[in-house]
Amino acid sequence: MAALGDSITAGSPLWDPDEAVRAQIGPAADPTSQYEYWAERRMPGAQFRNCGVFGERTDEIAKRLDGCAKGADVLIVQGGINDIAQMVPVKTAARNLRAMVTRGKKLGLRVALVEVLPWNNGFPRAAGPIDRLNRLIEGIGREEEVPVFPWYGRLEDPAAPGRMKPEWTIDGDHPSREGYRRLAEVVELP
Repeated sequence: MAALGDSITAGSPLWDPDEAVRAQIGPAADPTSQYEYWAERRMPGAQFRNCGVFGERTDEIAKRLDGCAKGADVLIVQGGINDIAQMVPVKTAARNLRAMVTRGKKLGLRVALVEVLPWNNGFPRAAGPIDRLNRLIEGIGREEEVPVFPWYGRLEDPAAPGRMKPEWTIDGDHPSREGYRRLAEVVELP
């Protein structure tokens, strides 16, 4: 399986698929700080290729799709929060996500999308754009007939809507190990 996305896919801040970046993390580097680690344990026989890159917008992620997907049978597309952080219009991010789904399907892959996570450090400014993008992602899933993993609700704090529960985030931007484990619980083969 090819997992394509930004720092959430990469496993930031305690993991990165790039060895040079992992070396900068140092002894704190922890492979359990990625949803792919936990999903492989839930789905015997599944192997994930982690193609996450910190800080990338959906247009940048899209440029890496073909290389990431080579030899895979499943593509999981994740992204959009960096678009919001960099004030890219939500419709542009959604258009890029749809293009990745379409490209993956043209390559003969089974494709899944994921929702954008709550963003504590971007709250409240980013809450509206995240909600709008997640509604567009749901629409893409319906129209393209691909599953959408409900990641937003997996980490949202019921006591603080629009934010991750404190124990499910390590820094207000990224999930904690427990947060990544929770995300993996809803990853299924499309």
